[in-house]
Amino acid sequence: MLDLKTLLIMEFCTTALQAVAWLLAWRAWRQIYELKVVAAGFLAIAFGLLLLIQRGPDPALWRILTDNTVIKIGVVLLADGLTRFLGQPRCLRFGVFCLVAHFLCVGASLLLAPQALSIRIHASTIFTLALMAVMIRTLVQDRSQPAFLRWITIALLAEYMGASVLQSALVYLYPATVGNGPILSNINSWYFFQGHLFLLGFFLCLLFMVGMRLSMDLRDRNSALAREIAERRRLESELSASLDAEKAARQEQRQLMHMVSHEFRTPLAAIRYAGEMLDVMLERPQEAVAKRLRAIEDAVSRMTMLIDRFLASERQGEGLLKVEKIDTLALTEQVQNHFDLVALGWRLHFTRVESLEDYWADAEMLRTVVVNLVDNALKYSPPETKVDIALFVRNNLLIIEVSDQGIGVPAGEQSHIGRRFFRASNTRATSGSGLGLHTCQQLLNYHNGSLSLRPRGGTGTESSSETGPDAGMGTVATVRLPLSGLLSGQSWQHVETATS
Repeated sequence: MLDLKTLLIMEFCTTALQAVAWLLAWRAWRQIYELKVVAAGFLAIAFGLLLLIQRGPDPALWRILTDNTVIKIGVVLLADGLTRFLGQPRCLRFGVFCLVAHFLCVGASLLLAPQALSIRIHASTIFTLALMAVMIRTLVQDRSQPAFLRWITIALLAEYMGASVLQSALVYLYPATVGNGPILSNINSWYFFQGHLFLLGFFLCLLFMVGMRLSMDLRDRNSALAREIAERRRLESELSASLDAEKAARQEQRQLMHMVSHEFRTPLAAIRYAGEMLDVMLERPQEAVAKRLRAIEDAVSRMTMLIDRFLASERQGEGLLKVEKIDTLALTEQVQNHFDLVALGWRLHFTRVESLEDYWADAEMLRTVVVNLVDNALKYSPPETKVDIALFVRNNLLIIEVSDQGIGVPAGEQSHIGRRFFRASNTRATSGSGLGLHTCQQLLNYHNGSLSLRPRGGTGTESSSETGPDAGMGTVATVRLPLSGLLSGQSWQHVETATS
């Protein structure tokens, strides 16, 4: 005959190890949070078995009730953990109801008939049938696990239900099997032995279910990753096609700009030549005729300048630099001659020009910057005022300042100045394209330089952090370029840090 206490010790050790195994599995795979409920169920059963082992041959009634209730709590947790793991509606409320009913029934039998062990056995059987039926229904409805694994688990649960029914039947038909004692004896050891086998089988079934769950999760993740890779490849292909189309469009735009500028320059040159011929042929033209000839020349010059701005912007976008040695005095003479051709040179006032004969830069780009700044100053200043120009060296920087007495820049629009096609709100009465300052900033970027605007009334000659006051006080445009030019490879940030 099997020894009941030995079986209880063996079953306690096995169940405790299973509880530890599920706790470790839960810590390894936290995303399967249901494993902690299963671990709690095995832990409760192990604790209940430990209480059974420790109680003596004549235990108190409350001890009998406590031991059985703790084991039944473990069964409820196992049922709830299984339903949650399979994604089915939880059965915790039903399990608590069955637990309370079992507790009241066993408690009443212990108070009214403490020697009637059969009543407690029948109550335990009914409790087991109810909880096992819930788990079987969960497995039947599940489609996440393989069919063979679900049916093996169902057969295992059905076997335990059959063993419980068999024990109740034996107690009912053969009362001598319980000996009319208050507790179980060795004659009932077979029931605990098959219960031990059931827990081992249930543990293995759950273990395989977890393995299948992880395998399916991995397969789903691999499928999602494959879809994401395919989508990224598709997007990369579309992006590459878009970039190719954008490059082709930009190339066509550049070709169009060059073609249009060439077509514009031809008639403009003819108009300029015709105007010069008229000026030569008419020795003493009338004032009205002379005024119109000057207007024609001025219009042609401005149209040519506008074309140069567009071409400079396109050229800057292509990143073509023609680095050469520049003489700052020659640069100022070129600027003066440029505005002399449009009869505006008399308004230029060079307040300070320091000679620098060994500065390396793109001469055309740098000249375009100065001409654009001076043209802006002339355009937005009263026609009788002068535009001050200074070119000097300070703190290892080449400084170019263009100062006017014009309409200035509204304070709230300082941050927008320099955007492509942006024009301040107080410039509506004057024609313009909004490309002058934008072109200057883009060309200066290639020289590691910077452009800043400040009100003429501001203090200092190199401040770029002031916020503009009310319009009408004039503007000072300041260009800062590394004195080393484009041959040293130094960045603008390095020069500024070294001189701060």
